[in-house]
Amino acid sequence: MERAGIEGLVVIGGNGSQAGAYELSKLGFPVVGVASTIDNDLYGSDVTIGVDTALNIALESMDRLKNTASSHRRAFLVEVMGRDCGYLALMAAIAGGVEAVVLPELATDPTALAAEIASAYKRGKPHALIVVAEGSRLNAEALVRHFESIARRLEIETRTVVLGHVQRGGTPSPFDRILGSRFGTKAVELVEQGSFGQMVALRGRRVEAVAIEEAVGELNRVDPEGELIRTAEDLGVMVGR
Repeated sequence: MERAGIEGLVVIGGNGSQAGAYELSKLGFPVVGVASTIDNDLYGSDVTIGVDTALNIALESMDRLKNTASSHRRAFLVEVMGRDCGYLALMAAIAGGVEAVVLPELATDPTALAAEIASAYKRGKPHALIVVAEGSRLNAEALVRHFESIARRLEIETRTVVLGHVQRGGTPSPFDRILGSRFGTKAVELVEQGSFGQMVALRGRRVEAVAIEEAVGELNRVDPEGELIRTAEDLGVMVGR
């Protein structure tokens, strides 16, 4: 982009895009990054553009699956995106009122998970819903194989639904539209100031700049001992331990 005689390259994207931006920055190119990925795995930004929209799409799908699961007495394992970060899966589990969530950040005992499904049905629930992050050691298909024997014994049908790239489509949520506008405004300010080598990020309620080098230095993972995990467990969601 060029404004008021100042030129700068604005790179919008996730880890791969920002890693490329960092390499360009090291070569001397005037680069500003904008954190945008549904995986929410860019270090230094609490939330990135696209996460809220992807979460809404996942929840809409899960709400529909609950109706099918209840009417047919089925257990659904819903695999969501996120690569090696479990944020999207964890938030979907909290908002969706599921029985369990499987995350890359925590090991999961498939036997204990199968027992949780059995317990849900014994308590009278007509369905079971488990959210699985795609980057987990055991994906949805692998977990289904562990559940086959217990499902037959309880006369429960087990199904796998991989939402996949459907989460990357859809109309942006109001939150994402506003966040994108705020990030864009900040990116222009950084270019005008000549503050290159920075990435626009959300920290708390403030839009701030963090070094691109810091953003791509490590992944933004779910804290196994953090408040979000405790919230899920307090709501009765089994989290891999």
